[in-house]
Amino acid sequence: MPLIITKPNITEKLSILSRDSKYDLACSCAPRDDEHRKRSFDDKWVYPVVLPNGGKTFLFKTLLSNACVNNCKYCPLRSGSEPERTSIEPEELSRTFLSYYSARKVSGLFLSSAVRDDPDNTMDRINRSAISLRNKGFKGYIHLKIIPGSSDAAIRKALSLSTAVSLNIETAGVDNFRTLTTTKDYMNDIVRPIKLISRLTSKGGEFPGVKQTTQFVVGAAEEKDKDIIGYSWRLYKGLGLSRVYFSAYQRGAGTRDIPGENSPVSNADLLAREHRLYQADWLMRKYGFQADEIPVTNEGNLSLVHDPKEAWANAHPEFFPVNVNKDDKYRLLRVPGLGHVVADRILETRKTGSRIRSLDDLMRRGKLLAKAERYISF
Repeated sequence: MPLIITKPNITEKLSILSRDSKYDLACSCAPRDDEHRKRSFDDKWVYPVVLPNGGKTFLFKTLLSNACVNNCKYCPLRSGSEPERTSIEPEELSRTFLSYYSARKVSGLFLSSAVRDDPDNTMDRINRSAISLRNKGFKGYIHLKIIPGSSDAAIRKALSLSTAVSLNIETAGVDNFRTLTTTKDYMNDIVRPIKLISRLTSKGGEFPGVKQTTQFVVGAAEEKDKDIIGYSWRLYKGLGLSRVYFSAYQRGAGTRDIPGENSPVSNADLLAREHRLYQADWLMRKYGFQADEIPVTNEGNLSLVHDPKEAWANAHPEFFPVNVNKDDKYRLLRVPGLGHVVADRILETRKTGSRIRSLDDLMRRGKLLAKAERYISF
């Protein structure tokens, strides 16, 4: 186990732990964390949360410890690596968070941890942090990370304290997972707990109000986008997850014997691939696309040239043009460049009896309108 360097100052410790929490995106934050997260005055990360009314607030996001016994080859905090190690105790975390909350700098907590000794002991420290907050009267948003391999009892306790939880699936399938770690078992440590959480948070379960999310590390293994899309679809439709997040693997973060470290694909292309996966995810969650409708190349990956909706449109010329004055919302939403807002404006305008002859009055002239015009008629 790596040496833990104990920092005397809680601010110094949290500066390290909050920085190291940036690798996990499986919270209610914007998908591209580099664009949307921000630093607080004392060098901690806070992350945006979209509220039900459309407003935004911020989460306090940190680890309890960055010392890990697992050897996940994509992770900078893996056993055998040499980051500056530190930990904080549950009560320290509780006090610090409440000071931020009282000052109205944050409205909720995202709490994770590296596996300092074993899954249940780590999970116990996470749960004790949440217990401390709840006992002190905090009734707001708490997102707890479920540690892979945690017992059913530890998971149930976390669910009893949480608004949301996440256990990161990391990659698509057993074979890909084996290339990334030898200290975790995919089916027992990852899939089993995700299925348990799904049952417990389902409509008839013990904790029906708690949301579950997860994350894929994109490009660390040799997985294809088609595999990730298929797994995401099953997580949504079969297990009822609230969100799936994607984080592009960046060279230099992992070991040299990881598949992604030797891939000819550039970091820029991996970030573009991450972006395409979010677009495909959006089509499945918001636009009625089935997983098998998302077009991929012969190699099984999304196009880096065309977004998934445009790629689908180009592969289905028989579907177009879509008639703006006659066709239903389903067909309108298949038009590249058109989203729900513009589709609803079209339908509302048609209710008045007005014939639409141009989209210029309904959406801003720009790249999206120029794209849409290739697939519509009036």
